Amino acid sequence: MRRITWIAAIVACLSMLLASCGAKDADSIVKELDKVVGGMESYKGSGTMTLHTGQEPLEYKVEVWYQKPQYYRIALTNAKKDITQIVLRNDEGVFVLTPKLNKVFRFQSDWPQNQGQVYLYQTLVRSIVLDNSRQFAVDDNAYVFDVMASYQNGSLARQKIWLDKKDYAPRQVEVSDSNATVMVQVKFDSFEFDTQFDKSAFDTQTNLNAGTAGADGSNASGEGGKPETEAPDAKSGEAATTPETGGEDVAAPGPKSGADGEAGTSEGQDAQTGSEAGTSGEEESESDAEIGSDPDAGASADVAPEFVASEPTYLPEGVSHIDSIDIVFGGNAGVMHRYGGTYNYTLIQTQPKDVAASFVPGFMIDLGFTMGSISGEEPMTLTWTYDGMEYRLTSSDLTEEEMIKIAQSVQNEATK
Repeated sequence: MRRITWIAAIVACLSMLLASCGAKDADSIVKELDKVVGGMESYKGSGTMTLHTGQEPLEYKVEVWYQKPQYYRIALTNAKKDITQIVLRNDEGVFVLTPKLNKVFRFQSDWPQNQGQVYLYQTLVRSIVLDNSRQFAVDDNAYVFDVMASYQNGSLARQKIWLDKKDYAPRQVEVSDSNATVMVQVKFDSFEFDTQFDKSAFDTQTNLNAGTAGADGSNASGEGGKPETEAPDAKSGEAATTPETGGEDVAAPGPKSGADGEAGTSEGQDAQTGSEAGTSGEEESESDAEIGSDPDAGASADVAPEFVASEPTYLPEGVSHIDSIDIVFGGNAGVMHRYGGTYNYTLIQTQPKDVAASFVPGFMIDLGFTMGSISGEEPMTLTWTYDGMEYRLTSSDLTEEEMIKIAQSVQNEATK
């Protein structure tokens, strides 16, 4: 009887010892995460991203592909409108594709090394590894890290990351502002390491032709037309002018614009509007836009009936709407909204009728629902495209953070 008691005690002790050895703490997981990323060849993930940056949450399907050493494909799809934009990195550079428009924007960028994305595994692991003040918890099926957030949007302060206990695959991410309010949420439906992709999975033309088809990475042989013009070599640093942003010398708007054609059309060039409310920060956009022209003169007949103007629902404190003017910008009918007060800026919205490949001289910026580009300094212009529309937000005094908020509020309004 004593022998049985001793055996039971020994078994219990061994069980407790093994259990304690199997428990992982934050430091040991961090070391293993570093090894996982270092030895990772590829991955494929999909899920849902929800933005809580407006009055109503916006939901997007997100699909992420990665293949060593530097190939990325991110597809963001508006679940309601079935609109997809693709961010692509391959040997030729970094591209933002809008298959619906057969449109390509090319960036001279080392993305995503110079900026992180909430749905990229490398970004999540890096934030965990670099934050020495990380907080750690364990739930039923995941390890949970609460760490500092490091994104372009400075209002995002912290993030919680759920990693699967078995293979450290991401399960959920919540990014919060300084008030602990969740602004961005990503829930992964699936995530697989060491995925085998087809050779054309990261090819620009294949993705442009196929749109969201061939989502499994298989070779898509769509016969979609090539972009009208080829993007120049990114190393040249020169911009290929697209049909909708062609450099036309036109008069700046406003009571004092008159025939003052010397306003020019190059980005960053100043032109006075003469408005008492003051919109001096948006000269570049205003100087490129023809005011009061017949939209039909510069737009195809099948574009105008579909055009629906969108206004930002967010205004910085001390800013008011001055006016909205019908314009022709780069040969495309559109509308220009002008704002003044604490900040002065213009928002131009057009519906490009042509397709083109263009090199974007600015740098990429994450707007959440798509990627945009920022160029110039004074004034500074944020450009993005969505659902067949092109938007240009121009100002000399808006901060980058405020520009992002305005852009996101335009999308919130357009999605209703």
